[in-house]
Amino acid sequence: MTEETTPTPAEDIAPEYAVIEIFGHRRLAGRIMEVERFGTKMLRIDIPERGKFENGFTSQMYGGASLFSVTPCDLATVERMNKPVEPPRALSWREEDEAIDDELDEAAS
Repeated sequence: MTEETTPTPAEDIAPEYAVIEIFGHRRLAGRIMEVERFGTKMLRIDIPERGKFENGFTSQMYGGASLFSVTPCDLATVERMNKPVEPPRALSWREEDEAIDDELDEAAS
């Protein structure tokens, strides 16, 4: 009796996440997979837009010779590394600041 196996589609495989360094100069975090393109194996990395895959992603491909390092990580790390930088919040006035200013004025006089 022969048992046939069907290849598992890429969507059924659990996603792998990693931080990769390209030539030691560029650092990217995303979902990685090995794909065959142009007759050779390549690394495909999907980089989430604005830190979340729900917002879409950009795919980039690299040959093995261009990889400096691959560090496995989790989804939370990928999202944190791709989160846009938030502008600093406006400083708020606090009553404690006024009390400190009064103490400094009294000490100076």
